[in-house]
Amino acid sequence: GTWIERSDNVALAHRRLAVLDLSRAGHQPMESACGRFVIVFNGEIYNHLEVRQELEAGDAGAKWRGHSDTETLLAAIAAWGPERALQSSTGMFALAVWDRRDKVLTLARDRFGEKPLYFGWQRDTFVFASELKAIRTHPAFTGEVDRDALALLLRHNCIPAPHCIYKGLYKLGPGEILSVPLSHEPGIGNVVRWKYWSVNEAVANGLADPLAMPDDEAVDELERLLGASVERQMLSDVPLGAFLSGGIDSSLIVAAMQASSARPVNTFSIGFDDATYDEAQDAAAVARHLGTAHTELCVTSREALDVIPLLPRIYCEPFADSSQVPTYLVSQLASQHVTVALSGDAGDEVFGGYNRYAMAHSVWVRSRKLPRPVRRGLAGLLTSLSPQRWDALAGGVASVLPGRLRLRMPGEKAHKLAGALLAEDGRSYYRHLVSHWPSPADAVIGASEPQTLLTDPDRWPAADHLVDWMMAMDAQTYLPDDILVKVDRAAMANSLETRVPFLDHRLFEFAWRLPRHQKIRDGSGKWLLRQLLARQLPEAVLDKPKMGFGIPLHDWLRGPLRDWAEALLDEKRLREEGFFEPGPVRTLWDSHQAGRTNEQHALWDVLMFQAWLAEA
Repeated sequence: GTWIERSDNVALAHRRLAVLDLSRAGHQPMESACGRFVIVFNGEIYNHLEVRQELEAGDAGAKWRGHSDTETLLAAIAAWGPERALQSSTGMFALAVWDRRDKVLTLARDRFGEKPLYFGWQRDTFVFASELKAIRTHPAFTGEVDRDALALLLRHNCIPAPHCIYKGLYKLGPGEILSVPLSHEPGIGNVVRWKYWSVNEAVANGLADPLAMPDDEAVDELERLLGASVERQMLSDVPLGAFLSGGIDSSLIVAAMQASSARPVNTFSIGFDDATYDEAQDAAAVARHLGTAHTELCVTSREALDVIPLLPRIYCEPFADSSQVPTYLVSQLASQHVTVALSGDAGDEVFGGYNRYAMAHSVWVRSRKLPRPVRRGLAGLLTSLSPQRWDALAGGVASVLPGRLRLRMPGEKAHKLAGALLAEDGRSYYRHLVSHWPSPADAVIGASEPQTLLTDPDRWPAADHLVDWMMAMDAQTYLPDDILVKVDRAAMANSLETRVPFLDHRLFEFAWRLPRHQKIRDGSGKWLLRQLLARQLPEAVLDKPKMGFGIPLHDWLRGPLRDWAEALLDEKRLREEGFFEPGPVRTLWDSHQAGRTNEQHALWDVLMFQAWLAEA
């Protein structure tokens, strides 16, 4: 639908994936009952029925045309103003509201940034959209690539908010509100932005007010909060299901869903013909135990490779997390059966699941006590063998190790650890771990890497312990800029809505009041989640290595993707396009082809930009 106020030169448009209230009463753009406000809204308000009750109990009461959460949110904005309405809401969203009386446009994004929102001035027009491909259709669009943002892509494999690949355009940050009065002159300095909720504030409040719960009570409270979050997120007028990898996080979500459902929950997983990346058997075992209606697809390497040409259109901004491929495939599978899927994302960031947290706890804290020459020697020892050689050695002892101590791609992790041993302090240790290119501006012609949360101490979370600090940083960088982008775009490309129960802000705030040992214990992360899952599933499900969700990209770049990549990285082509210094790129490519190092991540960053550029 479209809505146009010609007297003010304001236009709103919306393309709807209907989930709640499929009737015309849920159609957008939507005008408030009082006629003052008009909204376009992408997302879901999970507690909108509770918000309705509060509005109905208010002085003027409330009369409803339908039962959509859009109408509820719009009524809350009309009654309370945008900030209080958003603070009262639990959900995922990007929205734009036009105030017809005061001539003010308000944009807002959910607390964690599950839904995207781009904005900016193009010539004399203020534009905004969920996707850049919508903005590109506007006559005022200029389309100049921001080379500084390209440098950030090489650093992070994504472009972190507020930066954007195009000059003059930006991303609204998680938990932010932006206000644009009609009277303002064009220019980004003439908009007002502020936060209605922040991770840093939640972290500070949690650390200042810790809980001293016995383990059993902490598990009980986790079960209550997670169960309530899952139950709220199961509200839907269309078929609903869940992604199931067989790991701890997705298994917990599905267990909670099944406990709230009178019939088997629809679950979906994909397997691969490469056993190193195949979690299908684990997922099937969980599904059998919980009694879900499980659908599994075994994907061949050829089917996965066929997704790669689609990526520049799916991710309308260059994006280089290669797990985007299996994420698209499982979304495609689920969309054939349901319109909404719950996922287990964010369990790692909220409850300390990444290997780097345990490594920081056990390795960095100890190794920093060693003299620098000793650390340098250990780093040299770790890099003296190629990643492939380390993988072969580790494979020989993996069978005698407990599942949770086995590592996937140990060679890559050994080389990563080597670089971390040379770090000056814990913060630079983290920066090394999350950087694909250590000096990306050296590879991008004419670029100067902008300051981000990673490099701005004034914006760092107030967490003294390195593990706490890393978790709080990941929740504001890796989670919203990578994980949530990857899942949202892959799902929406298949007309599938995804929901993330671990990102209920009350669950997040509870987790940050817990002591660290209830998250990371005995060298293993997500301790509390494991205890909760042990109430639902046998021990065999818990005792397995953390896999992630990947593809054998390092091998594909030396095999079936080699010609495709070689064409995109051709030295003459790089020189003519003028974005990358050919020398550093070709050096990594040659080293990877020779098997001396595994440069899959750094090369994928460049390749995804090159593929995007060819489509832009």
